[in-house]
Amino acid sequence: MTDRKTIDVYDARAADYAARFGAPRPDPRLDAFIAALPAGGHVLDLGCGPGKAAAVLVAAGLQVTALDASAEMARLAREQHGIDVTVAGFDAIEGEALFDGVWASFSLLHAEREDMPRHLAALHRALKPGGRLMLGLKRGAGTHRDGIGRRYTFYETEDLAPLLATAGFTVTETELGEEAGLDGTVSPWIITHAHA
Repeated sequence: MTDRKTIDVYDARAADYAARFGAPRPDPRLDAFIAALPAGGHVLDLGCGPGKAAAVLVAAGLQVTALDASAEMARLAREQHGIDVTVAGFDAIEGEALFDGVWASFSLLHAEREDMPRHLAALHRALKPGGRLMLGLKRGAGTHRDGIGRRYTFYETEDLAPLLATAGFTVTETELGEEAGLDGTVSPWIITHAHA
């Protein structure tokens, strides 16, 4: 279920978010993701925000389906990058063998824990056999709201691995790090690379 308060924060702070995280900058992780995909492949940018990654994917010659629950983020993606975004929550993921890759960069961390197995299973179905998943989440335990009201569900490697395996994914790499978010708090993160 989409958390309305979280979406309201993104609608209200979309311009701030785009200014902080939407500016072009080198992204070796995104470059590697693109390099692993077939030429002209189809990618789902799940929780695309203001469209920075989607624009890079399009520029690389990929077909991009962009989805975000924030209408204001979708508007910015269209205005700033010409990206047509479907405004919808994670339950809009449907279909089988549609995508060569899913770029889920710090979006599914807003889903409720009990919904994560369903969302991962839907992503696995939507990926073609061998399709790539890049999943970014915040590390920790439990669920709580940050300083500006967004709801987060936190995971550690040992939580995430069985969820991905049950959904049918094979994990190929896990990265750990930390970064300051929109609320200014430095938080640890986990990025998982997997294939269907």
